[in-house]
Amino acid sequence: VIGQPAKSKRPKEPGENKIKPVNKRVKPKILKMKERETADSSLKPQSILTQVMDKGRFQKVAATLSLSAGQSIELRCKGSNVTWNYPSYLDTFKDSRLSIKQLDRYGQLILANSTAADTGEYSCWLQLCNGNRCRKDETRTGSTYIFFTDKEELFVPTPSYFEIVYLNPDKPAVIPCRVTTPSAKVSLHREFPAEEIETDGTDIIYDVKKGFVYLNPTSDHKGIVYCKAESQGAPQISIKYHLLYVEVPKGPPSTTVMASSSRAEVGDSVHVICKALGEPDVDVNFRWQYPGQESERPVIIQNFWRLINRGTGHTTRISKSVLVVEDFEARDAGNYICIAQNLQGETTVATKVELN
Repeated sequence: VIGQPAKSKRPKEPGENKIKPVNKRVKPKILKMKERETADSSLKPQSILTQVMDKGRFQKVAATLSLSAGQSIELRCKGSNVTWNYPSYLDTFKDSRLSIKQLDRYGQLILANSTAADTGEYSCWLQLCNGNRCRKDETRTGSTYIFFTDKEELFVPTPSYFEIVYLNPDKPAVIPCRVTTPSAKVSLHREFPAEEIETDGTDIIYDVKKGFVYLNPTSDHKGIVYCKAESQGAPQISIKYHLLYVEVPKGPPSTTVMASSSRAEVGDSVHVICKALGEPDVDVNFRWQYPGQESERPVIIQNFWRLINRGTGHTTRISKSVLVVEDFEARDAGNYICIAQNLQGETTVATKVELN
């Protein structure tokens, strides 16, 4: 060929054509985008959350955002199966200002006409599904805490004017007086005796996303408290919080059962009371087994609970289930079994009612 230098040749060794050189240089494989994402996914999590700005622009969302109340916001999370998390009250009241859609390539969250009450964490993640079983993809998530600032509402509004906070000795307790303006100066106060509670950063800290946190609650912390916030104007006061100290061993409910009488006449009304003691904020569920159950004997079952103060500064929750048999018959005689269950387990107790 004209214009190309001739390649220099050397004599071939016998059999050289049959042996592949072991030091052959392999051209590195260039991963396609999906392959590259899969390969990198085990290295570090990647945020999939973006905010839609004016004129169709997008930007990565910071750990915190501050918007004025009244503004609308649109967030997007890249992926075909996105799950969202946002302040729970928006679900409680089925707020029409919130719109969530899943499109082909991204999930979309739009909050219109925001208010101070919308302040909180907004997050998303991809769901990895195999049939009906799904799990969170820890490498494809996004989160931001949004302050919707309002000069008239320095504290995030709550549906009540008074809240109970339980002080457990084995876990931190949170006084949830969150603010809508991150720069607000917030202090904690006791109602009686009237005094400001020192936030030393060791036992009590302030977290702008949570409120005041008692790291090691004790019975000395019980009482009624409130928060005060200041930001370029008159100070504002939060709702009041009643701090109750709890010291109940964790475990299945401590349960007893007792009948109004161990012997009954035909036609009597018999009450069987099952009582369980436990932590104030832990629900107890009751189940009954009784002699007339198989024959579908009609009975009345009522459940209720209340808080009691044991006189030593400790608060306990007493839960009751009352089973009533009206017009006692022979088939109602026998064992009445109560099963009380909480998150730690269940306790079974029984009592006997005999026919006179």
